[in-house]
Amino acid sequence: MYTILVTGSAGFIGANLMLRLLESPEPLKLVGLDNLNDYYDPSLKEARLRQIEDAVIPVLTRNLNAIDYRFVRGDLTNAALLDRLFAEHRFDTVVNLAAQVGVRYSLENPHAYVDSNVTGFLNVLEACRKYEVKHLVFASSSSVYGINAKVPYAETDRTDQPVSPYAATKKCDELLAHVYSHTYGLPVTGLRFFTVYGPWGRPDMAPMLFAKAICAGEPINVFNNGDMLRDFTYVDDVVEGIIRVINRHPRLDDRHSRLDRESQCPDRESYAIYNIGGSNPVKLTEFIAALEAALGRKAVQRFLPMQPGDVPVTYADTSALERDFGFTPRTPLQEGLRKFAEWYKNYYVIPGLTGNLKNLMNN
Repeated sequence: MYTILVTGSAGFIGANLMLRLLESPEPLKLVGLDNLNDYYDPSLKEARLRQIEDAVIPVLTRNLNAIDYRFVRGDLTNAALLDRLFAEHRFDTVVNLAAQVGVRYSLENPHAYVDSNVTGFLNVLEACRKYEVKHLVFASSSSVYGINAKVPYAETDRTDQPVSPYAATKKCDELLAHVYSHTYGLPVTGLRFFTVYGPWGRPDMAPMLFAKAICAGEPINVFNNGDMLRDFTYVDDVVEGIIRVINRHPRLDDRHSRLDRESQCPDRESYAIYNIGGSNPVKLTEFIAALEAALGRKAVQRFLPMQPGDVPVTYADTSALERDFGFTPRTPLQEGLRKFAEWYKNYYVIPGLTGNLKNLMNN
């Protein structure tokens, strides 16, 4: 039975990935790991876990041997815990999505980012090396491009000018991963995500922040006076990209990312980086208009200057992903926001936007 570990399995992308993996036509042993920290309301993470557990039941009803699922509450900084997990399960593939997220919060509490994103990730790398994991897939971020003025961002662009501690820790992850690939032959694929949104999203990101304010009739903060471009990426597209990457690691294919080829890294390094983004950046004001249409209510906008740690544009070049995996995210923003709005109104019990706002106001 093929065995996969997903760290951050109660997170936004992690939970959606777990649900997709449960659809596997082949028998699968699936272990989720998450510390359920309180960076944002843990009840949302617990609800995601319940959704995963509910999805396991029909799979087992059809075939008791189809899935072996378990969840472990734990932290990547606990090296002893990771060692025990890897020793017990002998994972074939590890998908590391666990991280301390949030650009602005990293300016307030940088130590949390170094602990989770650097020390924690190093513990994952060590466990993968020790127990000879066949493929490590890890989440990086479009934030690594920093103040790079060239768009769209390609994997070969400079990433040595981050503008937030969060971005710096993600770049550090890429460097550490390269060391373990080069030195120990660990097959590694890093994925740079671009502004992921959709149902079950993070409350600290624009779609949830804006939806909450709009539904409550409160002003939304529009930074840089709305003069920002973001490459929004629907969560199902991100999950599809991860699934395709899981199914073929660099060592097993003679096609390598542009980063490998142009830097003339030896094939034995088995290291690749890919962008996963919508490749269709929209102005923040256009995004707000699309969200207003999806929610059926107008926003009160409060225009503010650029926030520290932000960049004016994100824009993914996904040609390497399309070339090597035959996939490019394609969900239109209007469709993705419609699905997000449907989930949001249902989860926070807002029938017609005039119902019970108790959950909304408590989150």
